[in-house]
Amino acid sequence: MTARGRRFLLKPLVFGLAAMMLQGCITPMPDSTGRYTTPIGGAPVIANETPYSESLRCLDRYTAQKPIRIAVGQIADYTGKYSSDSTGHAVTQGAALMAMSALAKAGVPLVERFDTSVAELELKYANNKLISDNPTAKGPDDFRKIYAGSIPGSNYYLIGGITELNFNIRSVGANADGGETSANGLKGTAGANMYVMNIGLDLRLVDTDTLEVVDVVSYQKQIIGRQVSIGAFDFLGHTFFDASVGESALEPIQLAVRSVIERATLEMASRLYRIPAGSCAHNHNPASDPLADGPYRQPYTPPARMSTAYATTRENSYETPRQDPYYGYSSDDPAAQSGLRGGIE
Repeated sequence: MTARGRRFLLKPLVFGLAAMMLQGCITPMPDSTGRYTTPIGGAPVIANETPYSESLRCLDRYTAQKPIRIAVGQIADYTGKYSSDSTGHAVTQGAALMAMSALAKAGVPLVERFDTSVAELELKYANNKLISDNPTAKGPDDFRKIYAGSIPGSNYYLIGGITELNFNIRSVGANADGGETSANGLKGTAGANMYVMNIGLDLRLVDTDTLEVVDVVSYQKQIIGRQVSIGAFDFLGHTFFDASVGESALEPIQLAVRSVIERATLEMASRLYRIPAGSCAHNHNPASDPLADGPYRQPYTPPARMSTAYATTRENSYETPRQDPYYGYSSDDPAAQSGLRGGIE
């Protein structure tokens, strides 16, 4: 057989082998489970944790002693940013749900105010005597009664938003090409790039009765991404090959949002319940923050005493570390005796 004949015979053989391999993955008829194919992947379901989750759970021993009901309102995305591939918002729209989960981890009593549509419909049906807690009885009085004061109110509510999403704050990269000078010689390429972006969050805690803003927290977190690639090109006689490999990774943006929300919740709950500093592993100062790569260049020592006016007017995140949630709330702090910023009892 000539070389031309072997080449024409080889092509259908390759296609046939490929079809047989795919036949084992996809069939035109469903199997006994009702599927045409078995989906890939087998990662187990795990808890959605951040480095601050353990510290939030440590607060449970204190929050259980003084029930303070908190409602979570709208924590919206105010960045106005959309994904570059037009698939939707670049930042999660579920920040309020993340805040609820964070408060629940800390054992803070929650009352629902975010989505009351079902409760309002149930109340409407109950008001029309259409709902019964014992529908099989079908008696004249077997309907749900409506009692005044049956819904507990909130003491405070948490609102705010994701206010920053800055792409490519800084990037650095290096690329190189090299190889033999001959036309048919081996050529190679290599490249590496790193870039940094960040997200910012602003939350405020409001007294439900007076609408006084009793605490404000503003945090930001940087997110890093990288790309690495290497390739080679060469001629082998009458044929050539061009091969390249690479790897890219981006720190999850939505996990960063959850992290800043849990960090802000940790700070607010610590001050709200006046939890002693160092009582748990939640005193995340710059040196001990689980997300810090190293100590800050300018360490900060909180003042031993802080006046009421200073505690009321000063931003709760001091300039350099912006981390310690316990500044000014020592046992001998006069502001601590009257509550958080003079407003929480």
